[in-house]
Amino acid sequence: MSILRLSTAFIAPALAFALVGGGHAADTPPLAWAPVQSSTQAPLQSADARVEAVRDATLAAQVAGSIVALRVHAGDRVKAGQELLRIDARMAAQGAAASSAQVAAAQAQASVATKEYERQQQLFAKNYISQAALDNARAQWQASQAQVRALQAQAAAAATQTGLHAVQAPFDGVVASVPVTLGDMALPGKPLVSLYDPSRLRVSAALTQQQAEQLRTASQVEVELPGASGPRVPVARDQVQLLPTADAQSHTTTVRVALPADMPGAMPGAFARLWFQDAGASKGERLFVPARSVVRRAEMTGVYVQGSNGKPQLRQVRLGQAVGGQIEILSGVSAGEQVATEPQAAARVR
Repeated sequence: MSILRLSTAFIAPALAFALVGGGHAADTPPLAWAPVQSSTQAPLQSADARVEAVRDATLAAQVAGSIVALRVHAGDRVKAGQELLRIDARMAAQGAAASSAQVAAAQAQASVATKEYERQQQLFAKNYISQAALDNARAQWQASQAQVRALQAQAAAAATQTGLHAVQAPFDGVVASVPVTLGDMALPGKPLVSLYDPSRLRVSAALTQQQAEQLRTASQVEVELPGASGPRVPVARDQVQLLPTADAQSHTTTVRVALPADMPGAMPGAFARLWFQDAGASKGERLFVPARSVVRRAEMTGVYVQGSNGKPQLRQVRLGQAVGGQIEILSGVSAGEQVATEPQAAARVR
């Protein structure tokens, strides 16, 4: 009798706890479900690409000399005409000064020859000198004028040579690299500064002949920079350029796609991916589920499907391409089936 009372006393609180404390199951919010959607759109094709600058320049020295001023570093933004570095121009300046002095001397001699020719003309008019003397005076005057022009051209060349010692930016851009340091010897043809225009970038990809044909009829073209956080960027058809020639070795055709000026993460040399949809491809049924409903456990990939009893059942699937917030399911589910959008909550349901 005491044992029966003890059992009742033990079971009653446990039953009360099950009715009260077990109420958490009733408080648990219901699972969210999403239907498996079907689509007949052609799958997206992709091609690896790289970002490159439409306008870039590698500035090299045109004269020899020591670098005496280096005004920029890699990453600096520069304006067109801004001085980037300067090469020692003392010898060139001395040569220009010498040429200017020679021009002044030649002009003085030309002035004397001009006056002499004018006097000879007056004497010839009075028949005091012969025609030969006048011709000689004219020849000397013409020679002095030609000497002045020749020395002026040399002086201009010397001044131009002096200007080559200052390297300036040909356009607004960003300095990509500066492979020299202060005091280095600049030689004709030696690269000094590389820069590019960040407002004019493009994506370049090598496509197979089949991909090139698909791109010609593509209904949409998108560019993705996997290293950036932004989504794919749609591109207008007039911004896509398919070159009319193919590489003789790889038999691929180059496509160039212009990028918007403010696209985040775009820089020359960055990896990119080109996406396009072939409008003429066969359009079979394709199945999609929300990407957040996919469960990945070790080597198994699956989704929780609503069973006949209303409870979630884990089912293995094979994934295809991701399109926005949806992901393609190649096998494992059927159109119209319901999948749990919160896999962790579905895993706790028993």
